[in-house]
Amino acid sequence: MSAASPEPAASCVGTRPTEDRPAALLDIRELTVEFRQGRRTPPLRAVDGVSLSVAPGETLGLVGESGSGKSTIGRAVLGLTPVRSGTIRFEDADITRATAKVRRELSARLQVVFQDPYSSLNPARTIGSTLAEPLLVQGRLTGRQSADRVAEMLGRVGLPPDTADRYPAQFSGGQRQRIAIARALMPGPRLVICDEPVSALDLSVQAQVMNLLAELQEALQLSYLFVAHDLPVVRHLSHRILVLYRGQVMETGPAEALYARPVHPYTRMLIAAVPEPDPGTQRSRRAARRGGPLSAGPLSAGPPSAGTAAVTDRGCAFAARCVHALDICRHDRPLLLPVGAPDRSGPVTRSAACHRASELLAQP
Repeated sequence: MSAASPEPAASCVGTRPTEDRPAALLDIRELTVEFRQGRRTPPLRAVDGVSLSVAPGETLGLVGESGSGKSTIGRAVLGLTPVRSGTIRFEDADITRATAKVRRELSARLQVVFQDPYSSLNPARTIGSTLAEPLLVQGRLTGRQSADRVAEMLGRVGLPPDTADRYPAQFSGGQRQRIAIARALMPGPRLVICDEPVSALDLSVQAQVMNLLAELQEALQLSYLFVAHDLPVVRHLSHRILVLYRGQVMETGPAEALYARPVHPYTRMLIAAVPEPDPGTQRSRRAARRGGPLSAGPLSAGPPSAGTAAVTDRGCAFAARCVHALDICRHDRPLLLPVGAPDRSGPVTRSAACHRASELLAQP
């Protein structure tokens, strides 16, 4: 089947409630986001028919190269980017085109942690006033109660109470990101969108912040939509992973299963690009990236980047860079379909958009 009449990806993402899986807190169906570049230039499709869900208490990781559309999805959920088509439902309410008033009401239950800890805080305001602002705006607490809440939340993120009287310039990048997390949690949200929250931090600090996010999720029963380009980072925190390329879903499934045995060639490429300390293993990975038993030929010279593409429904978005690509890959867009067979633990939970998914799954 060609992409002219694609089937909805909903059945492939595993969003329907079951006995083991509660109803989705966030449910996105066939989301498409486009950016105009002028009257005579075709629009850029940053997100192309993406469906996903996040259950209560779950972390869904969105991973992909720069320009894959992962941050655009987060911005669409927050209402910062207009939607071309599709629906976004949060707590079973349609918020695709929510008004400013509805968005203000949503801010108590839907929050975000941005990438840059240095620009996300107002340098002219104390930490205490920044953290107390959402509570005072909503009129939920008095000034004294807000101060107590600020001290409590600073303690939760591992900072002393006197942090409230200081300014952002007095803190390191890791400390600022802890403050940004505390600010996001002040209203008591159910879902937090984490947009590359550790990519600007040193490796040692990254691990500390990731552990903090995991502890907060367990203690406060939070759900995360975790956006990152680093697959090992996403794997550490996520229950499920959704791999994006040029605005399309390439593969999705449980984090450990997807990382241990990736199906889609793009997912394999992302994992092979992770630095490996053992030189022998690194050489093997490099050889695997150049081709394998199913390879259809060497990589073409000068493969295109993962940036947004002109709107098109023809072929697989990754075909030009794929060593396994066949003619059908260049002419028919593959559907996101289940891969593998059900086991004793339940139905199939892996899906991939690849014409050769079954062959690649069987490949060692």
